[in-house]
Parts: sequence; C-alpha cells; structure tokens
Amino acid sequence: MGDEVQTLPYGSWPSPIDAALAAAHDGHPEWAGFVGDEAWWTEPRPTEGGRRTLVRRRADGSEESVLPAPWNVRSRVIEYGGQPWAGAMVRDGRPLVVFVNFADQRLYRYEPGGDPRPLTPVSPVGGGLRWADPVLRLDLGEVWCVLEEFTGDGPTDVRRVLAAVPLDGSAAQDRDAVRELTDARHRFVTGPRISPDGRHVAWLGWDHPRMPWDGTELVLAPVADDGTLREPRTVAGGPEESIAQVDWAHDGALLYASDRTGWWNIYRDGEPVCPRAEEFGGPLWKLGQRWFAPLESGLIAVVHGRGATALGILDPETGEVVDAAGPWTEFAATLAVHGERVVAVGASPRSAYEVVELDTLPHARTDSRGGAPIGRARVIGACHDDAVDPAYYPEPQIRTFTGPAGREIHAHVYPPHHPGCVAPGDELPPYVMWAHGGPTSRAPLVLDLAIAYFTSRGIGVAEVNYGGSTGHGREYRNRLREQWGVVDVEDCAAVALALADEGTADRDRLAIRGGSAGGWTTAASLTATDVYACGTIIYPILDLAGWGEGETHDFESQYLETLVGPLAEVPARYAERSPTEHADQVTAPFLLLQGLDDVICPPVQCERFLARMQGRRVPHAYIAFEGEGHGFRRAETMIRALEAELSLYAQVFVLNPPGVPTLELSK
Repeated sequence: MGDEVQTLPYGSWPSPIDAALAAAHDGHPEWAGFVGDEAWWTEPRPTEGGRRTLVRRRADGSEESVLPAPWNVRSRVIEYGGQPWAGAMVRDGRPLVVFVNFADQRLYRYEPGGDPRPLTPVSPVGGGLRWADPVLRLDLGEVWCVLEEFTGDGPTDVRRVLAAVPLDGSAAQDRDAVRELTDARHRFVTGPRISPDGRHVAWLGWDHPRMPWDGTELVLAPVADDGTLREPRTVAGGPEESIAQVDWAHDGALLYASDRTGWWNIYRDGEPVCPRAEEFGGPLWKLGQRWFAPLESGLIAVVHGRGATALGILDPETGEVVDAAGPWTEFAATLAVHGERVVAVGASPRSAYEVVELDTLPHARTDSRGGAPIGRARVIGACHDDAVDPAYYPEPQIRTFTGPAGREIHAHVYPPHHPGCVAPGDELPPYVMWAHGGPTSRAPLVLDLAIAYFTSRGIGVAEVNYGGSTGHGREYRNRLREQWGVVDVEDCAAVALALADEGTADRDRLAIRGGSAGGWTTAASLTATDVYACGTIIYPILDLAGWGEGETHDFESQYLETLVGPLAEVPARYAERSPTEHADQVTAPFLLLQGLDDVICPPVQCERFLARMQGRRVPHAYIAFEGEGHGFRRAETMIRALEAELSLYAQVFVLNPPGVPTLELSK
C-alpha cells in the first residue's frame, strides 16, 4: 500500500474487510471439554449452513472435525441451548461421545470410525424431547442430563427434569426407557453435578417469573446405590439470590457462585473464598456455562472481572487470584479442566476467540500466594489468523459516560480507522450506537469483523453497555427492572449525544442498531427520541403485550414481569413503551431484518409493526430470511444483512462506499 494517505470523505474509504470476510469469521469456539487427555470443543461453520461441528485436538497437536455435515452439535433446550456433548475415553483408549443433533434434538452416541447412533426417541408432541448438559455415568451405563419435554403444542406446554438415558440405545424408540431422576419441582433446572464419591448430586433450579440472574436455588440430593436420587433439599439461593454455577471440589466441598453480596463471588461450603467487587459468574443464558472449574490441587480456575474478564487461578485458602499472562482481555463462560490443565476460550481487541490451554502444574500452591506466574498459556485451537492486515482493525476506547441523574454508562467506542485514509479536516464522522441483546448481557471488548466492516470504511461504532448490563454488579444490572424501554433508550442516547457534543461524532449522522433485545432498544429509540437519523432493527421485540401473552418461548415468557412489570397490573405501561403502538412516531428510515424460523422473537412482531407503518411514507426495508432463527448463522444471510445495513447508512448519511449493492427503500 505504501505510505500514501488519501483524503476521502467518511464512509467512502475502500476496505479489504467485505461482508463475506466478516461472515466467515462470525461466531466462536464454545463448550470446551476433555475426552481423556484430549481437548474437544464446538466450532461454528457459517459456510456449511451455519452448523456447529465438534472439534478434537489429538495429542500430537493436530485438529479434526469429528462429525461431517450435516451433523450439527447444538441443543435447543430453553431455545438458547446449553452444553450439547460429553465424552470419555473407554476401552482401548477410544473416545465415546454423546451429543445433541440440532435437526431432531435427539441424543446420539458416537465412537470415531462408526456412525452416530440415536439414544433417545422422537416425540410428536409440540417441540418434542430435548436434551442438554450431559454427564456420562459409565458405571451405570447411562448419561445424566436435562430433559425438556413438551406436553402440548403451546410454547409453554413443557416440563423439565433431570433424566438418565441408557447408553445401550434401548431408549432410542422407547420413551419409557428414559429414567427420570427428579420430579418437575422447578420449572427450570441445570444439569447434574455429581460429587467425587458419587454419593450426592447438585443442580440449580428456578421458577417463573424469575430469570436465573434474578433468583435461583441450589438443590442437593443423595444418590442411592442403584442410581436413584433420594429426597432433594435446597441448600442455598432464593428469590433475590442468583447462583450462576455449582460444582464440587476434589475433596468433596461444594462450590458455587452466588451474588448474595451484589457480586457473583465463589463460595466453598457456604463460606466466601474471594469476596471482591467483581464477577466470578454471569447471566445463565445457556445451561452448562462455566465460570469456574476446580483443579485436583484444590486451586480453582476462574473467569472473573469487572466489565472485561480474565482467566485466573484462585487459591481458596488465601483468596488470592493470579491471572494467566497473555494477550487475551476477554474470556467466555466455558472452562474445562483435566488434572492441572485448564482449557478456556479467550479473545482480545486484536484477536478473535481462540482455544487457550493453561498448564498450572509447574507451580505449587505456595507459588500462587506469592504472585508468581502460574504456568504457560498457549493457543491450542481455533487459532486467530489475520485474514487482512491488522492495520485495518478498529482501535477501541473504553469509556464511561454520564447519563440522566448522573448515572454511569459503560461503553466501547470504535472511531473510524483506516491505515491509508483520512477524512477532510472539517468533517465529523457518522456513528452507529450498537445496543446488545439480552438485555441482561453485555458487549465484550473483542475483535469483531462486523464492527471493522464499518470502521474501516469511515463509520464509527459505539457499543453501549447500558444500565441493566452485566459485569458491573447486581445494582447496575437491576437498573433495568421495570425500566426496559426507558433506561436502555436513555443511556444509548446519552452516549450518542455526548460523542456529538465533544466533537467526536456528527450530530446529524447518528444511527442505532441492535438485535433481539437490542432490536427492541433500537425500535424504541426511533419512536421515543429524535436523536437518530436511521436505525437497523434485527429480529426484535416490538409488541410487549403480544410477546408477553404467548408469542415467545417458555424461558422468557415472563421475563417482562421484571423488565416492565406485571402485565395484569400495568397494561398501560406495555402499550406506552411498545414501538408497535407508536409506529406513527417513527420518522427516521429503518432496516428490519428477521429470521422466519425465529420462535423467540417471531416474524409476527415485525409484520404487526409494518402494518402500522403503512401509509406513513417513511423509507424502510424489510428482509426476512428463510431457515434462520434467532441469531443469523448462515454466511449468505450475514452477507446480505451487513451489505443492506451499510447501504441504509450510505443513503441516509449521503456516503459513497464502493462496491456495496444498493438497498431498495420503500415508502
């Protein structure tokens, strides 16, 4: 490229990061585990219909995709899924793996060299039988896991229990051969965690209208010699205490992460081991997420932090944590341990998520007390490879803004960045506010080529971790209680206007975009404020009353009780905040993107909103994708969505991005 720098208007910078490249790098490895000495995990395959494959790393360092297309290792329990596989080395050192196949949601047994064999039947009732968070019980010839069973055709006609599935295939056509371990005392349960001596099992349970980050119960039950469970009892948790994870130390102590002090901290047999104003847990959106894992030495591998997360080793005797050295600034909620080896999934603003191994064996417990290094961390899988010159990557800023009533708002600001282009000196850049989903979640500070797709063309991005986001304690998280559609909208607008006021962004060229709950915030922002010139609304919630009266899945069917308030008590609030009820207030152009197979935020929400927009003569486009659910996974879908979004901004902001198909806006 040389040293020549061009002066071009924002939005017209030529970029090597096209939509196809961004789509090919969407998603990240997940659900790490060990099979014997080998590390295994799942990986996305956007160009293979969006499936997830199971990857094996052999002792010699080679990697292989264990299951060919169309096998798709992904569970639909609570629709967001959970741990979809488990494995162990059996006779002759051969791996035995059980996994959930997305297409039929059956549990399969697989041994390399053979074909997957079903272990569970298909049910014609409603959403059928679904499985998640499996644990192999080779001593009993079973796999223990969560069973989600639909009892009718409605999305809330469902029960969940812990169940034992025979490994010999005898339940493949016989539902009665599945042994239920618990009754349906809780509406929701996580998978079983079995004590080292096999005599006790622990799990988490909760009920409507609470979500798992509101309040959960830690349940403990003795295990009889025949593998049945005796009377369970609640040993921790409650309506206002969220326990995010439970596990067992190797000496039989019960470990769990509770937010009883306002922060998810780790407890050992009920006593805190590292009381800090930071998180050692998170929102349980998927069953089997793991923020800590006990080592044989008694130390505990932890994913922890305030805002961002680090991988560390916690000494429960001293309460000290020593973090692994390396370039990673964010770790996902997946950990696996084998002996003193730890496998995690980490990323940074310069690298996408990759599988990282930390060997703690070279250092004894006494070393960690003195703050000594804990071992060498190295990448062992899904290694980040710069598909383009890293000079085109965005250079983020971690910012804290002041919102209404002086409240803090956390955000990541990504200014336009290009190694060979600058804008005319008198021009301010357009900016897009990104509202994350959840809304009980957060935007991690990691390399995202979808963000780079815009910043490398001269469009700034600001990810707003608005009030209600996780990573900053329960008080920050609870700001959104009964304030959804208010606090999130205000916080995004406050960041946008602050960027304009300080001369970072062009006040007349501000946009907002988001998916799922972020799609709600986007649509609500377009109806309630005049801050934005346009918006991109992706698989959104648009009609609160409809969504709260049966238009979504069971897991979130009463989520609005805390986010908005009980519908029976505050029906006017539901109407007051719903974008569908205020479609006449939308004046800014918008793009609406929706998957037709979405059961969480179904297409009917978009269709109802668009019907209210008829005759309004507001430029807009609606693109619905067949075969896509909640969260786009196919490369061709993501390509079209990104290009359409860029074209919207180009038309509204009067930009000239080269080589981007024009999105037709209707009125």
